[in-house]
Amino acid sequence: MNYDEAKNKFISTWGSLGTLWGINKAMAQIHALLLISPEPLSMEDIMEQLQISRGNTSMNLRQLMDWGIVYKENKMGERKEYFTSEKDVQELARQIAKERSRRELQPTIKILKDVSNIDEDGTAKTKELIKQTKALHEMADTLDILMNRVIGQDHNWITKALVKLIK
Repeated sequence: MNYDEAKNKFISTWGSLGTLWGINKAMAQIHALLLISPEPLSMEDIMEQLQISRGNTSMNLRQLMDWGIVYKENKMGERKEYFTSEKDVQELARQIAKERSRRELQPTIKILKDVSNIDEDGTAKTKELIKQTKALHEMADTLDILMNRVIGQDHNWITKALVKLIK
């Protein structure tokens, strides 16, 4: 497999995985392209290489920057904006975990807490709703605490823990 085949396969696979993680394919493909690019790319470079529209590129770059995993870079004497991705995969994982917690887990935890604190009316259906939503709340809260501990740890901690798990 040559470079272009490998690059296209990686970008395509990363795009497909992105949809499983709850982000759109183009957003994941843009991230993949920036992740493997040794130099920052302009919006035009991204559009050309991925064959996607300016609007799609612009919207997805903005979302990737909101996630904190893509950054704008300026080049001296250039009017174009250039973009690059976080290259440290451990930092990338930490940032994604942090954002997923903020965007998904924390709102879910709040709703589960509210729902599990409804007034008890003595019926079996109310008791079951309270029981199950409290259990889900505790599990989601524990997961959020664990994710936040991982996010707060030193980079090497993640690698050491994974190596221990593999052994």
